[in-house]
Amino acid sequence: MAQHPATTPNGRRRIQLGRIGAPHGVRGWVRVFSDTEPPENIFAYQPWLVGDTEMRVVEGHRHGKVLIARLAGCDDRDAAAALTGLAVAVRRSQLPPPQPDELYWVDLEGLRVETTAGADLGQVSHLLPTGANDVMVVAGERERLLPFVWDEVVKDIDFERGRILVDWDPAF
Repeated sequence: MAQHPATTPNGRRRIQLGRIGAPHGVRGWVRVFSDTEPPENIFAYQPWLVGDTEMRVVEGHRHGKVLIARLAGCDDRDAAAALTGLAVAVRRSQLPPPQPDELYWVDLEGLRVETTAGADLGQVSHLLPTGANDVMVVAGERERLLPFVWDEVVKDIDFERGRILVDWDPAF
């Protein structure tokens, strides 16, 4: 795997970590639906971007089967209700650098995908978890679904050149 640079062109991108649910009580607490593993890890990232507003988590923890949080400036049920359904995101630069054998999917989005024979397949639109192998959705003259399998399909990722090299038949 290519060495991952400390900063990528995506360093300022927003990464969604979850969303705000319904208010919890009358003092401004909200339910939080987390996409992090484990779910409580969402509280480790500060500040949150809630909609278009930067907000700090004053308190956050598991409450039974749900996560709840109190956000700075959200002091009553009406303020909490106004946040219902909004995404919880952070800037890409807030995430720790990946280990040498790791990467963030968001860093792959927008990279060109080229075959080992030099054919341009398009750009990575997004990735899908499938259980067996993750799948790159590549948008070009048509949409392609490529299994994200190291050595077998994905041969190299070059962030400096903005390219992913794959062993793939363009006709497929």
